[in-house]
Formats: sequence, C-alpha cells, structure tokens
Amino acid sequence: MLVDLERNDLGRICKTGTVQVTDFMLLEKYSHVSHIVSNISGRLLPGQSIFEILKAVFPGGTITGCPKIRCMAIINELEPVERGPYSGSFGYIGYTPYLDLNIIIRSILIHKGKASFHVGAGIVADSIPEKEYQETLDKTAAMMEALLSRIDR
Repeated sequence: MLVDLERNDLGRICKTGTVQVTDFMLLEKYSHVSHIVSNISGRLLPGQSIFEILKAVFPGGTITGCPKIRCMAIINELEPVERGPYSGSFGYIGYTPYLDLNIIIRSILIHKGKASFHVGAGIVADSIPEKEYQETLDKTAAMMEALLSRIDR
C-alpha cells in the first residue's frame, strides 16, 4: 500500500507512464533493525521546481500512513510533543538537476547540551501490539548505545 501511495505522489509531478518501481521490498539489515526498501522513479514533468517536488513527496507515506492527510491529522492530535526534525528530511540539492534526500529517523538531536531522539513503529491492520512495542524498545536500545558509546570516550 505504501509503494502505491508513493507512486501516486510521484505521479502528480511526473510524465504519464514514467513512474516505475525499480526495486520492490528488498530487505536491508542493520545492526539492530531491518528495513524493507522499495525504490520508485519517474521522469519529471517540465517546469517542476524543487519546491513542487518536495511538496509532492513529503512527508513520506512511510511516516504518515495512508490516507496521508487524515493520518497526519490523527498524529497531530495524539502525539504530545512536536517531532522537530524527526521524520523530516536531510540531504543535499545540487546545482545540476540532482538531489538526494532522506527521511530523518534513527537520528539524535543535540541542542544546548541535551540529546533527544524519537522512535516509532509502523502500525498496520495485522500489527501485533507487543511486537510493535518491542520494535520501539529495540530502536531505543540502538540509540542509547550510540549515545553511551560517545560518553565513554
């Protein structure tokens, strides 16, 4: 469903028939978690500015859920604190027509001597609450390990 959501987002700014899934549900393993990754590409319609592109694809559906607008409203109602940079983006925009951006997760913000981070899990129809909760604990452990490894130096 999320791949379809992102295909739809790109379809609003790309030439008809050019949006394609180049990789579908590849498993990427990291030290504490795994990700299922799909890559989607398309040829932009003429005259699309970087701002129109960003507006079309952010926030990412993997962060918001689907339907995107309603899910964002629910998240805003339920979460007790602002997300700050979490689930935003970091990357670069080149002088040539090239950009490389991410969605900020598993990142630590250090501001005025204090460190903070967010963790979460994707909730879907067949989610098992205990497993989703364990996923947040696993992600928290990885972030704490990263923080503590810097303190010990």
